[in-house]
Amino acid sequence: MFEIKQLLIVICVGVVLLRIAPRSCVAQGSWEILVQNAGIASMHSAVTHFGTVVLLDRTDIGASQIALPNGQCRDDPNDLTLKHDCTAHSVLFTPGSNSIRPLTIATDTWCSSGQFFSDGTLVQTGGDFDGNRVVRYFKPCPPGGSCDWVEATDQQLQQGRWYATNQLLPDGRQIVVGGRDSNAVEFIPANGQAPVNLPFLQQTRDNQMDNFYPFVHLLPNGNLFIFANKDSIQYDYKTNTVVQTYPTLAGEPRNYPSAGSSVMLPLLASQGFGVAQVLVCGGSQYGAFLNPSSFPPASQTCGRMQVTDPNPTWAIENMPTRRNMGDMILLPTRDVLIINGASDGCQGWGNAKTAVLAPVLYKPSVGAGKRFSTLTATTIPRVYHSTANLLPDTRILVAGSNSHQFYTFTGDFPTELRIEAFSPDYLKGSNKKYRPTIVNAPASIAYNSAFTITVTLPTAPRGTLELNLASAPFVTHTFAQGQRMLNLAVTKQTTGTGGSVQITATAPLNTVIAPSAYYMLFVVNRGVPSVATWVHVG
Repeated sequence: MFEIKQLLIVICVGVVLLRIAPRSCVAQGSWEILVQNAGIASMHSAVTHFGTVVLLDRTDIGASQIALPNGQCRDDPNDLTLKHDCTAHSVLFTPGSNSIRPLTIATDTWCSSGQFFSDGTLVQTGGDFDGNRVVRYFKPCPPGGSCDWVEATDQQLQQGRWYATNQLLPDGRQIVVGGRDSNAVEFIPANGQAPVNLPFLQQTRDNQMDNFYPFVHLLPNGNLFIFANKDSIQYDYKTNTVVQTYPTLAGEPRNYPSAGSSVMLPLLASQGFGVAQVLVCGGSQYGAFLNPSSFPPASQTCGRMQVTDPNPTWAIENMPTRRNMGDMILLPTRDVLIINGASDGCQGWGNAKTAVLAPVLYKPSVGAGKRFSTLTATTIPRVYHSTANLLPDTRILVAGSNSHQFYTFTGDFPTELRIEAFSPDYLKGSNKKYRPTIVNAPASIAYNSAFTITVTLPTAPRGTLELNLASAPFVTHTFAQGQRMLNLAVTKQTTGTGGSVQITATAPLNTVIAPSAYYMLFVVNRGVPSVATWVHVG
């Protein structure tokens, strides 16, 4: 069996908890297995505006455990493992029915990147071998539809992209940053623009790499915050200028293969959406990847910095336990969930041996020293090549984990095909009396304009309800590319009959604050969020 450090069997509210400080006998959150065999191990995942979830693995691993539809097969003379392959390496999962539909992907998506366009089309870029310069599109359809991947024949990436990061820009394009095969940025669509060299990417690459999958966040001034290894810059992609160099974050390397994670905390209407704070948590000791059998302890620190401050500095906090390969997800409550990962080693095949089974909640709005709490543990290790996504129903979908080159169902960390969901504490039964239900909302909202929604509540609200917009990121290798949350200004709230409440709010200011796209709109009452409704912003 896999080793779990500091494990105590504690009977608390009828569950078994992984004991990690702070020591508390209160179960927070619950787990359920949704699918016993998804057919593939999810390396990449994204939630579409129809609420379905695209899962992707790599093609060059031999047969998966789900057949392509209608007797289809993929013939690829360049495939190193299986040149005639009749199995799928991407699937579409539908929450609720928990159904799985195989999708057709032709070229290798191993360690690739992605992001949604404004119209909801998922753009997927690069990979390895024959997928290194490929651009793929998935235009989602309602559940029951037949939408599938389309690989572009009239365009390709200008440089090979493997372990790169995508970010949707205010002008509707995507920027692709870095990767193993490039120290440049390029754009999709390119519109005739050649790749632009970014020396920062080369400067942050050490002899175990440590700058792959850079953390990229779109700042409220339109520039990009780019973090790689332990350093970060503010980058004006329009002029190819480094506007600001930030202090080095103390501690371990944070990017692939050291496998920390990052979020930009929610932008607030009360601050004019102008204050941006970045949180970076976890990582691995330098040398873990060079000496994979040493399994050194992972990082226990988070760095938080207000990057829009004239003289920013990192504030260091300790997580309840050491963690790498953890996914950081913005919850509808504006808190941060840190989930999945290991407490030693680093990313790579067999490079970690101790799974961290218990998620951690980070509450940005409370004082330092009080922000972390340890939640109910899963029983399924999720280490290398696992994913986590926020669903519209406010659960967290967790999938994948394959620390092997191929599908291997023996050993301490067998290839994981199960899909499970984590329900945060706001979904417990005693909170049902507070949970709002959105009964009427616009399908789209225009920038800096008022819009109105109607909700119902089992009990009358206490104070002003909260409205939060959440993007749908592309999740891979511990980073949710394009993850973004906006807390909107509520200008009017009227309580009607039958528990109905009408809320008037103001949409985000412009495409810099919220690039035009589909977002999940949540209403939050006393810390309990509604099921989201999808709205198109812009």
